[in-house]
Amino acid sequence: MPGVSCATPKGAFYAFPNVKRTGWMAKALANALLDEAGVAIIGGPDFGILGEGYVRLSYANSTENIARALKRMGEFLSAKKAA
Repeated sequence: MPGVSCATPKGAFYAFPNVKRTGWMAKALANALLDEAGVAIIGGPDFGILGEGYVRLSYANSTENIARALKRMGEFLSAKKAA
């Protein structure tokens, strides 16, 4: 995805990708993805002050649903400038 990087999670059911290079603030991105792409994620600041620039993605779902959500996120980030 444009502007997104992520370390491979080890032993969890979520990932915490870095979205700083997208230009979006984490919570604004989470809200926009829910409203405009139908993808529910959580902004990193909900986990503490050092969470800005990160979002939390759960992968406790089917492979098909995860692939669909990632596709929608990629399309959104390719089409939308940061708010």
